[in-house]
Amino acid sequence: MKVLVTGANGFIGKNLVTHLTRREGVEVLPFDVDTPAERLEEYCQDCEFVYHLAGVNRPERVEEYMEGNFGFTSRLAETLRKCGNRCPVAVSSSIQAALENPYGQSKKAGEDMLFSYGQETKAPIYLYRFPNVFGKWCRPNYNSAVATFCHNIAHGLPIQVNDRNTRLRLVYIDDVVEELLQALDGHPHIDADGYCYVPVEHEATLGEIVNLLYSFRESRQNLMVPDMTDGGLEKKLYSTYLSYLPSDGFSYPLVMKEDARGSFTEILKSADRGQVSINISKPGITKGNHWHHTKNEKFVVVSGKALIQFRRHGSQEVFEYHVSGDRLEVVDIPTGYTHAIINEGDTDLVTLMWCNECFQPGKPDTVYESVEG
Repeated sequence: MKVLVTGANGFIGKNLVTHLTRREGVEVLPFDVDTPAERLEEYCQDCEFVYHLAGVNRPERVEEYMEGNFGFTSRLAETLRKCGNRCPVAVSSSIQAALENPYGQSKKAGEDMLFSYGQETKAPIYLYRFPNVFGKWCRPNYNSAVATFCHNIAHGLPIQVNDRNTRLRLVYIDDVVEELLQALDGHPHIDADGYCYVPVEHEATLGEIVNLLYSFRESRQNLMVPDMTDGGLEKKLYSTYLSYLPSDGFSYPLVMKEDARGSFTEILKSADRGQVSINISKPGITKGNHWHHTKNEKFVVVSGKALIQFRRHGSQEVFEYHVSGDRLEVVDIPTGYTHAIINEGDTDLVTLMWCNECFQPGKPDTVYESVEG
């Protein structure tokens, strides 16, 4: 199946093309501003589906809105008509098509022309009025506030927010691509007015978005992991933010709490899933000898050899587990059991530790008691 994609190098186009090229039996015919003009007729002759994503957002002259949005759309429709090609056309328009501004008027003119073309030729027209689209590869300082905010905050640059209470309708690029692929398969979502839409949409104020983006930057210091609820706006914004990190800023240091016994380093924390840490013990060192009322942990020795001992509070019986990095396994640390981890090897013992709650200095829930009694 040959699929023509106009605006193939743009934000939506680039994301869509990466999916189409991985689809078995699909050949992408990419068309963009630097594609030789004569290719359009060749592609319109051969294609079996069209994604019309090309458009003008930030021209130097106001007249370019109509020239780029309505003019090229007219040229595309006329070329398809000339070739006798009645294949489906999926079109990216904008919610601004309902507004009386030069950009919106140019989009509305393109919409009306394509609807007329579809009625005349019986070619299916899937017209999407996208709200604010965000995600990786969106150009900052162009036409997306989210992209600009992500870029500037990730690079330590100032941002300008005129009204924090302004509400935005948002769709994530992966959800947009998923819907466009549904259209290719003949199953677009269509509303009562005949417009197609992305079924997964979010709404937030500019202030809420900015607060989240700053919290992502601060997470490198406080180690707090954002809300990763599947399908949630925060998860999608965090993935977007990371894509704007400067290439020399992917890593960040952690605070290693070191002493003669080794070190303890917190890696990640979350509001409802506890924290993950790395514990390093020198040969012969014993750590622990305490128990918890409610706090519970999981230990995984990733390097070295360890003996993990347990004794239930009030009992004299000791249970032992010999573990090593040669065979990864999880050891649960139940409540009410005093426990200790002993490095019984001749190299550093490295243990990955998960705790069900973040450490609270005022409420440590730790009772010191030797396993050996």
